[in-house]
Amino acid sequence: MWAYESVFYQIYPIGFCGAPRVNDGITVPRIRKVADWAEHIAKLGCNAVYFSPIFESDSHGYDTRDFRKIDCRLGTNKDFAAVCQTLHENGIKVVLDGVFNHVGRGFWAFRDVQEKKWDSPYKDWFHISFEGNSNYNDGFWYEGWEGHYELVKLNLKNPAVVQHIFDCIRLWVEEFDIDGLRLDVAYCLDKDFIRQLRAFCDSFGRDFFLVGELLHGDYNQFVGDQMLHSCTNYECYKGLYSSMNSLNLFEITHSLLRQFGPENWTLYRGKHLLDFVDNHDVTRIASILQNPKHLPLVYALQFGMPGIPCVYYGSEWGAKGEKHQGDDALRPSFDQPEWNDLTDWIAALAKAHRESKALCYGDFKQVVLTNKQCIWERIAEGERVLIAVNIDDQPYVAHFDAKCGQAVDLITGKLHDFGGGSELPPYSAFFWKCER
Repeated sequence: MWAYESVFYQIYPIGFCGAPRVNDGITVPRIRKVADWAEHIAKLGCNAVYFSPIFESDSHGYDTRDFRKIDCRLGTNKDFAAVCQTLHENGIKVVLDGVFNHVGRGFWAFRDVQEKKWDSPYKDWFHISFEGNSNYNDGFWYEGWEGHYELVKLNLKNPAVVQHIFDCIRLWVEEFDIDGLRLDVAYCLDKDFIRQLRAFCDSFGRDFFLVGELLHGDYNQFVGDQMLHSCTNYECYKGLYSSMNSLNLFEITHSLLRQFGPENWTLYRGKHLLDFVDNHDVTRIASILQNPKHLPLVYALQFGMPGIPCVYYGSEWGAKGEKHQGDDALRPSFDQPEWNDLTDWIAALAKAHRESKALCYGDFKQVVLTNKQCIWERIAEGERVLIAVNIDDQPYVAHFDAKCGQAVDLITGKLHDFGGGSELPPYSAFFWKCER
């Protein structure tokens, strides 16, 4: 699967393109801005873009009106097809947000129910009771997503609904040549629907990536054969920044040992979860870290841990944004991409990750661990990489059996000699490639 050797770049299109927060009905080809960033994304070392919602919606994108039409605030299907072509020409795969748990009140089939009530052929597309009423005085009650009644829950046990979704996915493949889907609130989706979706997407005859949004719980319920290929690793998201702020690398290391370690009870060894330090729903990493010098180091941990790294647009140069300021603060429009030392660092990490079988596929083992220092080991296909990180403001000398005399740092290309211990300067990180 191509995704297992990829680095993702997430874009929230409505914010990224500076579109109005509420659908104004005016068609403007703002999505073509992404094509202007293709060179930047490729230079960063990202070879896949995950688009948050892009289809016609009432407001923020997760309240879909029509899965068959690009949101007019972003342009037309033709505009987006041109963007996808440009991304593919730059060696970048395209993954779309599949918001299949719910739709907006403006969804065409729901509007038909509002108009015709019992006589609508689409009344069974939703969870509706004509014995009640909605907060909007529709004359019937319906189930909304987690109490949000602007988001109307779809009935995924209805074959007609499933067929409509599959027809739309086929349209996206044919019209945009997409390479996969990210499933919104996958933890809410009916597991039978996920199995049907996997079988349908496998029928395309090529690697078509399915990653689900999961928060906490047992990821094995959703990720595996006949299910999803991957899911969001929210369990380790918190551990990444919290380990930095509390100066306690035991937190993230123990979480990774629980997920991918060498013990028989390890939960997810062999699985490829999508890892991140921020996204469109949470405070940006540059705003949440208490020590700015930890910013490059948290990315070193992310790119060194098992999984598929994902970078959120703007965070590669240290953009800030806090959740308490509202969603718009997390989803801004930048006039053009920026490039600084942090961007250089992430680009080097991305290159090292994509070119290393150990980093893409390797098991996980703890070699050295203190509150402020860690050395992890990743091994796959005869390649052995040691990830060494020092988050302290003081140097640290690590004494351990490196099982080799010298190693090359995958980030800088410099040779490292293990004789006499390995000195880690203050606020430093290394990816040492050793001979087994």
